[in-house]
Amino acid sequence: MKKFYLFLAVVMLVLAGCGQTNESTEQVEEQEQITLKVGSLIPPMTEILELVKPTLAEDNITLEMIVLGDNVQPNEALASGEIDANFFQHVPYMEEFNRNNEASLTPVTPIYFANYGVYAKEYDSMDQLPEGAVVAIANDVSNIDRSLSLLAQHGVITLKEKEDVYYTQNDISENPKNYQFEEVDLLMLSRMYDDADAVVMTPAYAAPLGLTPKSDALVTEGVENNFAITLVAREDNVNSEAIQKLAEAMTSEEVKTFLEENYDETAIPAFE
Repeated sequence: MKKFYLFLAVVMLVLAGCGQTNESTEQVEEQEQITLKVGSLIPPMTEILELVKPTLAEDNITLEMIVLGDNVQPNEALASGEIDANFFQHVPYMEEFNRNNEASLTPVTPIYFANYGVYAKEYDSMDQLPEGAVVAIANDVSNIDRSLSLLAQHGVITLKEKEDVYYTQNDISENPKNYQFEEVDLLMLSRMYDDADAVVMTPAYAAPLGLTPKSDALVTEGVENNFAITLVAREDNVNSEAIQKLAEAMTSEEVKTFLEENYDETAIPAFE
């Protein structure tokens, strides 16, 4: 009888141990589930993030997309740790935020080139723009630089040799037709299409107006530049496994095919 009770006690201990092991395994599995918060603004950025969600889920990463209302919030939220990454900007814009806010935002990988262009409601070519025409451009320093560089690339204006990080209107050395450059908030550019003679903007802001670079832009930028829309994280998390998995998913053949089939020349893949 003593042997039976001893045997029963051993069995109970073993079963208790198995229960603890299962409990421990479940806890580990639960810990491996990661939620990645990524801030973004508009398509195709938001569509790309939606597209890669299932891929990340296979690695136990839940992608939570936070759609924000302007082009300032995503960087503020990332710098403060409210989100883990953002996807809406090019590197020069990010660098300007870092300089102004003593932040340590860090590029992860470029995703696509948003083909910058000049659009006009009443004119079909730059030559048709009248003397003194009002040209609307974004008012942040990186996009002022980008807009002026695009116009200089096509001989519309001439710029001095760059002495600072960015070109400003003070760097215009020749403006033969005396164009007036009106600087407005990035999100206001599409609204200026009715009010200004021309607007310099990305396809994301031209698309709601039914405009595309190939069909409607007077001149375009192309891909020989450092303005690719880029996945951005922070210095403290850029090398984390979750962020690197996100970068891998966003530079997949699936994303490349999606851009080529749905956005053609308006969002040109920046990766092979």
